[in-house]
Amino acid sequence: MKLISRKIASSEGTLPLGKLLVQHKIISPDQLQVAVLEEKKTKKSFQKTLLDLGFVTERVLSDFLSHLNGISQIDLRHTLLDERCLSLISKDLALKHKAIPVCLKEEVLHLAMEDPTDILALDTLRHHLPKYLEINPLFSTGSSVLETIQRSYGQSLSIQDILKEMEDVSSETLENPTVRLLNAFILEAVQRNASDIHFEPEPSFVRVRYRIDGVLKQEVAFHGDYWSALCVRLKILSNMNIAETRNPQDGRFSLYLEGRDVDFRVSSHPTIHGENMVVRILDKTYSLKPLEILGFPMEMVIHMKQCLQRPQGLIILTGPTGSGKTTTLYSLLNHISSLDVNIMTLEQPIEYELPLIRQTEIREDSGMTFAEGVRSILRQDPDIIFIGEIRDKETAQMALQAAMTGHQVYTTLHTNTTLGALQRLEDLGVPLSLLGGNLICLFSQRLVRRLCDHCKAPRNLKPWEKTFFGNAILFKAIGCPACEDTGYRGRLPLGELVECSDAFNHLVREKSCLKMLEAEARKRGFVSLRERAIQALLSEQTTLEEILKVVTLEEIS
Repeated sequence: MKLISRKIASSEGTLPLGKLLVQHKIISPDQLQVAVLEEKKTKKSFQKTLLDLGFVTERVLSDFLSHLNGISQIDLRHTLLDERCLSLISKDLALKHKAIPVCLKEEVLHLAMEDPTDILALDTLRHHLPKYLEINPLFSTGSSVLETIQRSYGQSLSIQDILKEMEDVSSETLENPTVRLLNAFILEAVQRNASDIHFEPEPSFVRVRYRIDGVLKQEVAFHGDYWSALCVRLKILSNMNIAETRNPQDGRFSLYLEGRDVDFRVSSHPTIHGENMVVRILDKTYSLKPLEILGFPMEMVIHMKQCLQRPQGLIILTGPTGSGKTTTLYSLLNHISSLDVNIMTLEQPIEYELPLIRQTEIREDSGMTFAEGVRSILRQDPDIIFIGEIRDKETAQMALQAAMTGHQVYTTLHTNTTLGALQRLEDLGVPLSLLGGNLICLFSQRLVRRLCDHCKAPRNLKPWEKTFFGNAILFKAIGCPACEDTGYRGRLPLGELVECSDAFNHLVREKSCLKMLEAEARKRGFVSLRERAIQALLSEQTTLEEILKVVTLEEIS
């Protein structure tokens, strides 16, 4: 490695690198003496001498220097490069300074370098870049930088170009194009903020679809001859059994791309035409957000925070699959997470790893059910328990028991309405006489696509629409390059929150009708999902078509 001179500026002062390595017990004093003599003899750099003698490895030395200089490190083996960045620095310049562009984000070029402290190299690179760009240098080993340069330059990373390349060569030489093709799919999906990638085999071709803003959109189809190699590559990346094709499998992997770490969860499922693969993109940057910026009205956020201050009871989130319940729950847990409380979760599967929170993945094939998990957690001195989903009578009763014994319990239910959670729990064998008094709040939410601000436009109301909305102005989706011609960009959460006051809990114990429960909830600021939907529609945030996916015309009337 070329890295800085033998004198290193660190928190311990300006010391020779060799002495620092000895102080940190990376090399011994005897090894230092040998390295100094060998350096004089061979005229090589001190770091190169250490590597040649085998006293340290590139990875150890890179880790040490990264920590010493306060510069982040990057593992290029688990990094996807953006093809647009490679054109900013020529291959010759990259080889000369052992530096390669990783990604371009908000006018900042992330640059993997063997020596990110080399001022002359950085000045030279800046001279060849547009003036408005800033450089964020990152440590990487010299060998991985050189290997990545040789592998990346001169080869297209676009999906269509790689597919054409694969058509022009024999199947025996498809390994490298296959790796690049999968990388291209993953990078494009992340850049377009997709939540899932679907690889769907048909008799003679494979369809690739991205789920963007909750809607599946076909991106490309390629010949079925290429699917076997691509499927194997995805399994290897996800630590799956490549020999297993008849049973479903699950796997995970992580990559560094677009300037951040992104996690991926992979699921395989056998079909008559081959294995169907779905890749769930778990991007903390966009999914784990503070409550204030999730998109809920601020008065609802204030009510939610007030509910979180109650020390014990049940907090229940309801809604169909894909309605954003998990994202909201993680935001709630992040909000209350601190060193003062012990938060333990039971999830199936774990989507995001959260600091300070003890997370457990439920694996029913090994006998670890939600109910068994709750029993175990109660012996771990928890303050807060998160149960991924209540599915059966035993889990429901354990959740209630935990709430009754002084714990704050978060969980989810699949119900159509917020107050429907009460009926669902009663169906599961939970007596309302016990449930009343142990409820903190009930929350239900849905997701609708948000209109693109660049192209949305007002439209004339049809006669039947005037019956419902009078002279209100409604907007329609047009489509433009900013929203990929869909007319929508991003999604908007719609939610209704029931604060379970003492009076509300009393009505629950008395098995009061839903109208009485709703009337009591409105005294605490309850606004129905229907009313939230109409507010979003009339405030130009979404369209009637999107609203009708979560409420009916009868509800609007």
